[in-house]
Amino acid sequence: MLNIQRSFAQPAAENQLAEPVAKVPQVTFLFWIIKILATTLGETGGDAVTMSWLGETTAAAKGTGYLIGTAIFGIIFVAAVLAQIKAKKFHPFLYWLTIVATTTVGTTLADYCTRSLGIGYTGGSTILLICVIASLLIWRWSTGSISIETVSTPKVEMFYWITIMFSQTLGTALGDWVADTQEMGYVGAAAVFVGLLLLTALLYYFTNISRVILFWAAFILTRPLGAVVGDFLDKPISKGGLALSRYNASLALLVLIILLILICPQKPASKAH
Repeated sequence: MLNIQRSFAQPAAENQLAEPVAKVPQVTFLFWIIKILATTLGETGGDAVTMSWLGETTAAAKGTGYLIGTAIFGIIFVAAVLAQIKAKKFHPFLYWLTIVATTTVGTTLADYCTRSLGIGYTGGSTILLICVIASLLIWRWSTGSISIETVSTPKVEMFYWITIMFSQTLGTALGDWVADTQEMGYVGAAAVFVGLLLLTALLYYFTNISRVILFWAAFILTRPLGAVVGDFLDKPISKGGLALSRYNASLALLVLIILLILICPQKPASKAH
């Protein structure tokens, strides 16, 4: 009798062990703090390369700087995504490296499209919003879910990171659109996005709106918040910024992110039962 019980119990245990584990972190308050810091780092780090390092003395130099910066960060992004997909389990540092890579390439790509190609913030934001929505819809149609709890297979991971790259690029253009086109300034734009994030949190706790949709709404909104905060830190005082060194600001943000990851260990997202 004991042997029969073991024979039935063993396959169940093996199935549990074989169940794919999500390679993204649990969505906690710490997750959102690091996400905002990472998106801010993406803005200051991207600008440090395209503006401070490569230079922006002429219109031609700006275009070249944005294009070269996009190529540099694009290579880092692809390498990080491939490493993330190859990994067998959730690795906090690898995950957040990939997130930072999406924010930096998103920053330089958005700047290149909206400034060098002349699409403008309004046109760029509209196109990128369509790309984000299309990516989510195709992902949902192809796999049946856009929940981060399902990010455990190469196919889903590809959809996940493509959607994130589009959302990070959208966030840069959207942040500039609110701060510059709408003439709200960096502080005013930051207040707008903080308000929208608070509204999203209220909808999460007090309504029955899809948690998955609210997650992606918050995920997208943290990017323009980080973008305008990053601009506020490194833009000239005459333009409403603090004129801090882009290199120093980026280094400080990087150190803070690393400390948070080390001090507050994160667990992989798990399906609710």
